[in-house]
This record gives sequence, C-alpha cells and structure tokens, in this order.
Amino acid sequence: MAKKPIQCENEYGLLKEVVVCEPTFMAIEEAINRTQRKYMDENINRDIASQQHQALVTAMEKEGIRVYSVPAHDHLPEQVFMRDSGFVIGTSLYVASLDREIRKGEERVLGEYLTKIGKPFAKASAGTVEGGDVVLANDEVYIGASGRTNKEGIEELRRLHPEKRIEMVSLDPDYLHLDCVFQPVSETQALIYREALSKKAVDMLAQRFSLIDVPKEEQFHLGVNVLSIGNKRVIALPMNENTNAQLQAHGFTIIEVDFSEIIKSGGSFRCVTMPLVRSN
Repeated sequence: MAKKPIQCENEYGLLKEVVVCEPTFMAIEEAINRTQRKYMDENINRDIASQQHQALVTAMEKEGIRVYSVPAHDHLPEQVFMRDSGFVIGTSLYVASLDREIRKGEERVLGEYLTKIGKPFAKASAGTVEGGDVVLANDEVYIGASGRTNKEGIEELRRLHPEKRIEMVSLDPDYLHLDCVFQPVSETQALIYREALSKKAVDMLAQRFSLIDVPKEEQFHLGVNVLSIGNKRVIALPMNENTNAQLQAHGFTIIEVDFSEIIKSGGSFRCVTMPLVRSN
C-alpha cells in the first residue's frame, strides 16, 4: 500500500513528519493574549528563541521525525506558531483561516510552501478556524470555540467530515486556543486546565478521558501544550515539574526542552509544530 502523504488521526500517534517555522522575526507587536500582555515590555530575545527552537528541532530529528521548515517572513511576527496556520483531520490537510489581522498572510506563505514540497491541501473557507483549536482523538475531533475559531468554521468541518464526531468546546478566549487548556496524550488520558472550560465541557471530556489536571501556574507556562511524539513519549518544559511528574507516574517518558523564551508569546511545543503524518 502506498504511503499517504498526509495522515493524522490523533494527537499521540507516532509522529513521522512535521512542519515548523523558525522564530527569526518573532516579536510581541500587539498583545493578543494574557501571556503576551505580561511580557510586552520585556519582549522576545530572538537569539535565545532561535536557539531553543533549534533544540526542539534537534530533539525531534533525533527521534527520527522529518522536519520541514517554512521560510520566516519579517512582516509575520507570530509565524513561529505554525499549528494555527494549518491542521490535519484524517487524510485532509487544511490551510487555516486566521482571525487576527496581525496573523493574516501566514496562510499564503504556508500554502506556497506546501505546494513546493508536494503536500496537497484545501483552504478552510467558511468562517475562521485556527489549528490550535483543532484537537484530534481518532473518531472524535474537539474544536475550541475560542473566538479565533467560530461556529461557521466548525460547521464547515462537520460537513466535510461526516465520518468524525466533531464536538464544539467553548472556552474562555483569554486562554487563546483549546490546546492551551486541553490535550489528549494517549487514547485514554488527557491533560486539562479545568478553570478555562465550562462544567459541561469538562464533564463531556471526563466521559472520554482520564483527566490529568495541570495547576494554574503551570498552565500559564503552557503545561498543557506539550508535544506527544508517540509511544508515550512527550516533549515538555522542564519548569512544569508537577505536570511532568504526573505524566511520568502514568508511564510517560518526558523529553525536556527549554522553551522559556518562546512561551513568552503564549505558545509552546504543540503550538509551534504542525504534524503532517502520524502512524497509529
């Protein structure tokens, strides 16, 4: 059987191919989340951010993951957060429709790059959808109604994917995207920060997963936003000791990478990586 050029069914299968963008021009130019508001004056040290991003790429390549790198553009200060610009559901790759003006243009650059490397994609056209709100769990797809992703965008994906049960999850928009407060790390376990979600949403997710609670301080440091690379291996921040210890107690292996500079802009490992291929 020929290898599929695109396939992701969940957030925790063996990661084979991923797209990133170096933080060459990363900056907080307009505070669009609470983390950026805290670090607006301090801003981003691009040299440190680039070193940390390269450490992540090196860690992924060491694990046998093929890493594609989209060219960075000086007019796109948020481009490093590649997950928002595109996402995969099953064998369908979408270039997102981004909500904030400061991020518009990322979609065009990504589309041009995907064409160059021969990865077929479609454009999300109805409403807005950002990839940080699209969380996969095989037959279920959880999509955050964050304000950056709206109901029109979610309904379009429901029409396009009748084979999936797509659940809309409302969250406090101050937390940016769903993947900052909820993320499956295995078929039965998920990280969660309950305070950002309604009781109804938490109850729904608790019926599907055994929930691992991330404390408030570690949520601010993007404790939920780890990158699962398969076989219960997770790339995570060293500073999130409580979350890492809980994962280890559940049999996960933690690969620690310092991402302390990049998280000042409100995103971590999942935010900066857009998987193209995962094997179940």
